[in-house]
Amino acid sequence: MLYGTVRRVGAAVGRLLYRPAVEGLEHIPATGPVILASNHLSFCDSVVIPLAVPRRVRFLAKSEYFEGTGPKGWLSRAMFSALGAVPVRRGTGREALEALDLGLRLLKDGEAFAVYPEGTRSRDGRLYRGRTGVAHLAMTSEAPVVPVALWGTERIQPVGARLPRISPVRVRFGAPMDFSTGYDHLRPGRARRVVTDEIMAAVHALSGQELAGTYNEHGAG
Repeated sequence: MLYGTVRRVGAAVGRLLYRPAVEGLEHIPATGPVILASNHLSFCDSVVIPLAVPRRVRFLAKSEYFEGTGPKGWLSRAMFSALGAVPVRRGTGREALEALDLGLRLLKDGEAFAVYPEGTRSRDGRLYRGRTGVAHLAMTSEAPVVPVALWGTERIQPVGARLPRISPVRVRFGAPMDFSTGYDHLRPGRARRVVTDEIMAAVHALSGQELAGTYNEHGAG
């Protein structure tokens, strides 16, 4: 109930202030598991995607957003919970594996799950190489992958900005991609790399961003 209320209010306010252009919603299955693989430009990407999609979208968020105290901590916890966020600790390899396991559980439950294959947001607007966790999710769950491209979110909340700004936003969803078969002839690591590169190629085709050609090694934030 809280999710529905926050989403309706947030979507109405977002449409009024930002006049977002949303394309390709027909590509998102109405029910069942689906992975939304998006480029990542801003902290507010995880607000824009859930508000743009008609169904509930889950995504992983830093556990710190759920652990604050006082009114500010309560507000942060309520907002992220209502938007579909699931708390996760980040930093170690073990925690990364636990995050993937959590994503698989959400997909098994038939959820829509948003991920950023680049790992952290791009600070220069370029599209970085994807990390293979998204391929692991797709190939293990056999859920379709819908590529997503965002524009303008980096202007709403640039790195270091405390308050959002008013700026136009565009969201484009591409055709679903099926990775449930066709990769058995490859070694597992190679298969994950190939699938990840195919997903990132689809995101690039939607976004038109300059390709960085490397991994994004900037710290999260």
